[in-house]
Parts: sequence; structure tokens; C-alpha cells
Amino acid sequence: MQHDTATSSRDQLRALLQRKSVFHGEFILASGAKSDFYVDARVTTFDPRGACLIGEVGWQLVKKSAAKLNKNVNAIGGLTLGADPIALSIGIAAQREDSATPLQVFTVRKAIKEHGRQKRIEGNFSAGNSVVIVDDVITTGGSTIQAIDAIEEAGGHVAFVLVLLDREEGGRENIEQRGHKVISIFTRADLASAMAMKTGNIK
Repeated sequence: MQHDTATSSRDQLRALLQRKSVFHGEFILASGAKSDFYVDARVTTFDPRGACLIGEVGWQLVKKSAAKLNKNVNAIGGLTLGADPIALSIGIAAQREDSATPLQVFTVRKAIKEHGRQKRIEGNFSAGNSVVIVDDVITTGGSTIQAIDAIEEAGGHVAFVLVLLDREEGGRENIEQRGHKVISIFTRADLASAMAMKTGNIK
């Protein structure tokens, strides 16, 4: 029954992404590349239902991946802003399941804060932590690598990387060349194949 629930939640999340976040046209990506396919993931990650689904699906995937890779995980986060709602949703889901050993949540600034405590990493992170780096969408992997660099410079250890959507345009390979496994909830092919089946373009 638990497997059926997890499958249903993933299907619901995919349907929500397709309905709210997937756009076709002509777009310039953060990398500067042109694309006919754009995913505005924040429309889904900041949706209350989307956040609940991401927490449920993401936490199960974090647990499964940590066990498979034999990694302990203390905290989760990534480069602001795309990673923030995903990390918090997964942290909340983890807390609901096991309040005794909470999964802490942090965010990585794009630059060091110039006032106050002048931190690059905000929230619940300490040197020596084993962390999951998250991102909403990876294309080249640039923003994910920025977060990895910040964590490693601060004395943290990256257990693995979790992304909501892998556009399958080289980002996974760029990150894994750094020695960090990338786990994706969805790939571009997942969204495209499901959309084609829905419209009857695949028999």
C-alpha cells in the first residue's frame, strides 16, 4: 500500500508540473542557451499542494538514495532561490516522519551577506555536516555546483545531489564529474513521454 501511495504522489506531482510549470515556445535559459522548452518550477514548488507532494516524494527518495549509497544525511539545501522551497518541503516531511532525528534545512546565498553575521550559508548548517544539495532544474549544473563549492568551502560534505527536474542537457554529467551522484525526481523525457501519452501521440 505504501508503494501505491508513493507512486500516486509522484504521478500527481508530475501532472501538476505539466499543468503549471511546463511551457513551450522560445526561451533564453540562465545558461544563455536558447530552448523551445521551459520549466518554471517555482510555480509548482511554491504551490501548497506541490510543496506537500515534493516533500513526500522527495523525502522517500532521499531515504532510499542515502541507504543505497550508504550515506548519512544531516541537512538539505541548495542555492537560493530555486532550492529553498524544495529543501524546506523535504525537511518538513522528514520531521513529520521522524521528529527524533530531524533533517536540518539551509540555503546558500549567491554571495556573502555584507552585514550581520556575513554568512554565505544561512539556516541550519554546521561544518562537518553531510548534506543533500538540492536544485529545482538543472541544465548545465552551474547553480548546483555553486552550492556544492560553498558547502565544501565551509567544511561540509556532499552526500549526493537531488533535483526536481533534469533537463538532460549535460548538467548531470558536469556535476557527477565532480564526484557527486545526481538523483532526479523527473527528467525531461519523463515529462515529455507522459504528455505524449496524455495527448495520444504515443500508442
